[in-house]
Amino acid sequence: MTGPIWVFSGSPGAGKTSVSRALLSRFPLGLHLPIDDLRELVVSGLAQPALDHPPEAVRQFALARTAAAHHARLYAEAGFAVAIDDVLWPTDVAPMAAHWAGLDVRPVRLYTTLEVAHFRNRTRTNKTYDTRVLAPLIDGLYGQMPPQSFREAGWAVVDSTHLTLEQTVEAVLGLTWPV
Repeated sequence: MTGPIWVFSGSPGAGKTSVSRALLSRFPLGLHLPIDDLRELVVSGLAQPALDHPPEAVRQFALARTAAAHHARLYAEAGFAVAIDDVLWPTDVAPMAAHWAGLDVRPVRLYTTLEVAHFRNRTRTNKTYDTRVLAPLIDGLYGQMPPQSFREAGWAVVDSTHLTLEQTVEAVLGLTWPV
């Protein structure tokens, strides 16, 4: 039996990593594929993300997403529940989805208010760098990722502004697919 593949998107501070890990802990087999972690395996020449989308950063994100898509398929076919997390727009998933024919893929846009995203970013402990560098990205991405555009593209949207981590996981598990 194949496992589901969740694809979580949202701005930094939306809870993608926390929700992915908490969700996967509910399954006997779970694999978390954060795109940032795959990108940080680059030893030299890592291109950092920026709001102006530098071509080399775009290329490296595409490589990491393709690698994640391959890994997700391999593990899902082995019965693992898989969660990929990244800052994705609906169109970013199409090249990944080419590797997922016949699999149970569940795209979820995690949403929260701008204030909560900044608070979560300031208080997070899962990054090895000073997360203040993400504040301009949070501000810049907030308006570029309206939840309605994700809904229109067939994504589920979970607003976790007033939810605990466990309540957010319950909301994700309560979604009906396809949305």
